Amino acid sequence: MNDTLENIRPLSQEEINQLTSQGCTASEWSQISVSPSLNLKDIINVRFTGPVVIHEGVVLREIPGGIGGCTLHKNVIIENVASIEFDENSKNGVGTQVAVLDETGSRSVTIYPGLSSQAATLMARVPDWFRDSVKPRLQEFLDSRTPLCEIGEGTIIKNSGKFKNVYIGREVLIEGAGRLVNGSIINNAERGKSITYIGTGVEAENFILEDCRLESKTTLFNSYVGQGVEISHNFSVHDSLFFANCSMANGEAHSILAGPYTVSMHKGTLLIGCQTSFMNAGSLSNQSNHMYKMGPVHWGLLERGVKTSSGSYLMLGAKIGAFSLLMGAHKGHPDSSEFPFSYLFGDERGTTVVVPALMLRSCGLIRDELKWPARDRRLNRGIPLIDHITYAVLNPFTVDTMLKTVKTIDSLLMRPAADDMYMRYKGMKFTRAALERARNLYTLAIFKYLSVTLPECRFPEPADNPPDTWIDLGGQIIPREFLNRILQSDSLLDAENICAEAFERYKELELSWVASRFGNDWRSRENEISEMAQNYDKIIEEDRQEYFDTLERENKMLDL
Repeated sequence: MNDTLENIRPLSQEEINQLTSQGCTASEWSQISVSPSLNLKDIINVRFTGPVVIHEGVVLREIPGGIGGCTLHKNVIIENVASIEFDENSKNGVGTQVAVLDETGSRSVTIYPGLSSQAATLMARVPDWFRDSVKPRLQEFLDSRTPLCEIGEGTIIKNSGKFKNVYIGREVLIEGAGRLVNGSIINNAERGKSITYIGTGVEAENFILEDCRLESKTTLFNSYVGQGVEISHNFSVHDSLFFANCSMANGEAHSILAGPYTVSMHKGTLLIGCQTSFMNAGSLSNQSNHMYKMGPVHWGLLERGVKTSSGSYLMLGAKIGAFSLLMGAHKGHPDSSEFPFSYLFGDERGTTVVVPALMLRSCGLIRDELKWPARDRRLNRGIPLIDHITYAVLNPFTVDTMLKTVKTIDSLLMRPAADDMYMRYKGMKFTRAALERARNLYTLAIFKYLSVTLPECRFPEPADNPPDTWIDLGGQIIPREFLNRILQSDSLLDAENICAEAFERYKELELSWVASRFGNDWRSRENEISEMAQNYDKIIEEDRQEYFDTLERENKMLDL
């Protein structure tokens, strides 16, 4: 900004006369301040309703409803907009309570610029810690924060409706927006690289939009939309959070905590009352969080990488294991977290039938792991990355689960099957053959992980104080000891710093964990790591070739 506040001056009578001749009016012309170099010919048919500061390079045309209470920075263009108003005490959406997961608000997340997937997960998943240790300090800071009543340098707003108490950062493009009330629209990118865009028919209230793209009649209420997120085509959002690179279209979301790369693209799909990451929702996917007894208090967790098929239904509360495929109707509140990479079928009674580890055979897993970082819309724009993301499909969280699952399977296989040939465990059904195959697939996948993680496929000596268990914290794989450190702190800044430390030290901590987690039974098979990993690769390649062969047959069938 070339003009400092000291350069700003009131309008002269001659300038007031010129603006009046150009169709402008003002409640009080004395409240309008301008930069010395402002060209008044670019201000036409504008009604000034309160204090306005206008810097050089600003174009204002056709704002009949009024503009007031704000500062317009350099090179702002506003054309054919109904009105832009700011109240003195507006918070611009900052501090809004978003009722994620449990719709009743018992796990509400307080939104602010720079909110990360990790911080939001901590607020929602450990509500006592947030409420008792963190929220008072956070609220004190937010209450002391000066409202931002301004439109940033280089921003363009055209052909839009009403803006009330909406802070708009620099180089934001808004075209055809509807009604925007009490929010912040933020661009963190380098100059000339902004991705922040608000398009036709977008309506929002109580919101923060940060380095994201909304268009095609999207509607939001009480929501945060983060970096690289795209929402479009009439998608409806209520009390939800979306983090890095989510894509949403056509359906709706209520009380969703959508971690990185959550995708929903189909009409009739409802995401409600659950946490996700790396998820892909099929058409007409649905969850239910209301049992008509105590209200919509039920919620669930879809661990990273879950896919739902067309027409799937999940009765919450439920917990679905990582990288699983959900098909049919599941009404038994399943917890399949012990069986990642599974196919989950809902039978005629809504019971969950599990085919464990079957997803490990899919070549799509490898494709997913490669495509996610390649499709990171935050990159090459100079954006400080807010969310920490661990992309690896095989990581300490999923591998530790598989190590435990192999032992669970061994125990289950010692039991006889029921008369219907199924074995039952925690309300789920398995066949003996599926469990035996899963034990082999899990073992091969663990060997594959070791081949990728261990230098020269050799176990290092155990280190002092290695990580014990790992968790998935909103898309970041993190040792539980780091979570324990976070829960001993009383500020989100400390929490973010601990998450950043875990992210930077991931490889070091992972290797230390491997050295301690894999005992003599695995170390005695060290010479098998390479061979077993190759056997796993062969399974993936066979699946890929089978897919291409099937595709070729289908295409031939459809030839003219």
